[in-house]
Amino acid sequence: MKIVVNGKDQDISVQNLDQLIRHFKLEPKKVVVELNRRIVRREDLLNVNLKEKDSVEIVELVGGG
Repeated sequence: MKIVVNGKDQDISVQNLDQLIRHFKLEPKKVVVELNRRIVRREDLLNVNLKEKDSVEIVELVGGG
């Protein structure tokens, strides 16, 4: 399936946002995900399926001091 992730075209075979996050070796609890310009709640990542041409932005939260 072809989607856009953080502005880059990707050809990825995942079904939902949780799988996409894990594909990039990220921790779901440490990211914010936007699908087609709408923020997706963390508890919904497993339930939101991806479709051809979806646009996903993934922002990794980084703590610091």
